[in-house]
Amino acid sequence: MKRHTRVSTAAAALLGVSLLATACSTGGDDAAASEASDPAGASEAVGRVAVAFPNGIAVLDPETLEVVGEVATEEFTRLNAFGDGRSIAVTTSEGFQILDTAEPALTDRVFDATAAGHVVAHHGKTVLFDDGTGTTTVLDTDAFADGADAEPETVTYTAPAAHHGVSIVLEDGTLLTTVGDETGRTGAVALHAHDDHWHEEAASDECPGIHGEGTAADEAVIFGCEDGALLYRDGAFVKLQAPDAYGRMGNAFVSETSPVVVGDYKSDPDAEGYLLNAVTLIDTAAQTLEVIDLPDEVQYTFRDIARGPGDLAYILSTDGRIHVLDPETGELVDAYPVVEPWEGPAEWQDPHPAIKVDGDIAYVTEPAADAVHAIDLTSGEIVASVELEHTPNELAVALG
Repeated sequence: MKRHTRVSTAAAALLGVSLLATACSTGGDDAAASEASDPAGASEAVGRVAVAFPNGIAVLDPETLEVVGEVATEEFTRLNAFGDGRSIAVTTSEGFQILDTAEPALTDRVFDATAAGHVVAHHGKTVLFDDGTGTTTVLDTDAFADGADAEPETVTYTAPAAHHGVSIVLEDGTLLTTVGDETGRTGAVALHAHDDHWHEEAASDECPGIHGEGTAADEAVIFGCEDGALLYRDGAFVKLQAPDAYGRMGNAFVSETSPVVVGDYKSDPDAEGYLLNAVTLIDTAAQTLEVIDLPDEVQYTFRDIARGPGDLAYILSTDGRIHVLDPETGELVDAYPVVEPWEGPAEWQDPHPAIKVDGDIAYVTEPAADAVHAIDLTSGEIVASVELEHTPNELAVALG
């Protein structure tokens, strides 16, 4: 079943901003030694796959899935591509620590954060958000392309109040960042740096529970809200209303060559567990939001959607298959069996299948089998598999 809603125009509201500061953070833990050598050589080690397990991270060759090295970490870490084809930002209790997948080694380069959160790479800039302080740190995406020895230049912005947020820098230098405090998250603001201050270009307070972001074609940016989504394009915010009083979109899955954003969707705030059974389709050009109810057997979590070949969306479902969704039509057009059927996690941090895409290849974890698979999304063929010595949890690809 499909449900439709048109958008309403967002009202602008002025928000205070803090002064511009320039800083950089180094320090951190000692790098853990790699347990295997790099057979390909650092110069050829691009697009490697990182898989977190309790107290460690395995680095895999993207073609064979051979384990080329392991490093020791904390019990639970999150992984995000830094955007240079080589580095992974590892979220630890100390902050954002850089994993060099070419070595492979967990480096001494740490960006201090009291509660390290989202990492966003876009148009040559990578942005780190510290939930504990509301601090955004911006640096060049290629800062560690040749290794993490050099100390990079950074620019920071500190929000008026700490919150679980996210920021992104656009091609023209606009900083988009969320707004919130200890009582909740309300919206976003667009800022430009001017000498000793940030100038506010636009703002919206029409996005309760704002979470996550994604950039579609023509640099249209979507944030998720508890009642729909918030669109930023051409210097202005536009609210896209959900068809339900509570209609939460918290994660946006995008292609920068498609105007259509695929988002997760939850309409029952009291629902138990983390499995979802509907998606949002947001046309950033037409400024519309549509909810697509999926077949009963197609259920997924926030880890289980990715965009891939043909700008299609690929949903890793609890039935063990990757279901192919055409965002233009909202129809499921294919399905590929990959893993055994699985159940949703009791807690979001618990290991459960995840999918990440690089080009035509999808990487899928199968925690129940301690396995990782590589799937050619143009054919559905499993082209490589590996059984690890640990149970995989978080997954990231060193995308460039």
